[in-house]
Amino acid sequence: MTSKNDYARLDRAFFHRPTLEVAPELLGKTLVFGPHRGLITETEAYIGQDDPACHAARGKTKRNETMFGQAGLSYVYFIYGMYYCFNIVTEDEHFGAAVLIRGVLEPEGRHLNGPGKLCRDWGMAMTENGRDLVTDPDFYLLDTPSFQDYKNGPRIGISKGTEKDWRFWVDVKKLPSAQG
Repeated sequence: MTSKNDYARLDRAFFHRPTLEVAPELLGKTLVFGPHRGLITETEAYIGQDDPACHAARGKTKRNETMFGQAGLSYVYFIYGMYYCFNIVTEDEHFGAAVLIRGVLEPEGRHLNGPGKLCRDWGMAMTENGRDLVTDPDFYLLDTPSFQDYKNGPRIGISKGTEKDWRFWVDVKKLPSAQG
């Protein structure tokens, strides 16, 4: 994996686009959180009030208000009384869309394949909710090359909106050893 100084940070324009464009293009980008870093290997898209699985489906609430913020904010929430999940806000402010980060491949080759594992192992919690990934000095994404060979299919762990093939992933076993 390259050093963090070899690539520019992703800017707001990257995130301020349709969620179904951002989600697959995040595959291969480098997520940096304090001392942690890894290549994004799996994402899921959640898009507005017409998506029954999206937290925005019932409108803006105290729990999901960050999701209605500007593109590039971190949206972190707590589920099942035990897991935090990290998302990146996309599209227009006041719309309510985000990409869930489901998997990250660390430089030493450890694959964190699940949003709960990522947050648990990296120490992400509600204190990360609303952080600006465009300007934050310790929490951001690098514009490393996107993986072009990816698959998509139904989202995981939801009961509504299951017909939408809005999960995107790469086969980690097929990645060159230089990536891990």
